[in-house]
Amino acid sequence: MPVDDDLPPVPTVIGGSARLPRTAPPAARPSPQRAVRLALLDDHEVLLDSMASWLRSNAPDFDVTLTATSWLELVHSPAFPTDLVLIDVQLREPVSIEARVRTCRAAGARVIVLTGLDTPDLRERALRAGAAGFIGKSRPLADVLAVAREVMGLTAEHPVQRDWRPLPRAAEQLQRPRLSLGEEAALRLYASGRSTNEVAAEMHVQFETAKTYLRRVREKYARVSRPASRKAELIQRATEDGYI
Repeated sequence: MPVDDDLPPVPTVIGGSARLPRTAPPAARPSPQRAVRLALLDDHEVLLDSMASWLRSNAPDFDVTLTATSWLELVHSPAFPTDLVLIDVQLREPVSIEARVRTCRAAGARVIVLTGLDTPDLRERALRAGAAGFIGKSRPLADVLAVAREVMGLTAEHPVQRDWRPLPRAAEQLQRPRLSLGEEAALRLYASGRSTNEVAAEMHVQFETAKTYLRRVREKYARVSRPASRKAELIQRATEDGYI
């Protein structure tokens, strides 16, 4: 039987994240005697360690069983499969998001995709492959945890204590401009060191489109009195607002 025959209905997208529809059959509830076994896959070790540490401190109903910085490390681990896997989209390995999601689903694990590049195409690909959730990395880990509990059929019995990646002190009172998905994606890529040409290539858009996204980002920051005319300033604004 093809793997897709066992996949849940395509989730709906709510406020930048994706969750299972209300009509979807509930996920298999873990035994009350144990926590949900959770795997984390992200090739940024600092981010991976931060996520694991936060979850261990704030989510006693989840057991961070496995952390991996590569796809091969994840699937070759004796701890795989877990009940749930959080997967970063942008890994260095040439393995498509569809292949990763379907492999986890075939092994019996549910999948939530985390991404720093939230585009409609990427979101649709992940959800159609069977991901139960799709969430931007700019969201607090508390939001990720809420989706994970919903996916696994749990209730939030333990209140979240704090955000896993607080904004820098200098940014706490700053007004944050409202960016479109395309503008946000372009900002993340450009601020992480890509050229405008590279931004266009990774977003699969024309050079002028990528250039327009970045121009609009600068204009929106200028309107909230946070100028970002130079690349160094744009990187600073992206850092202040948690985009990188």
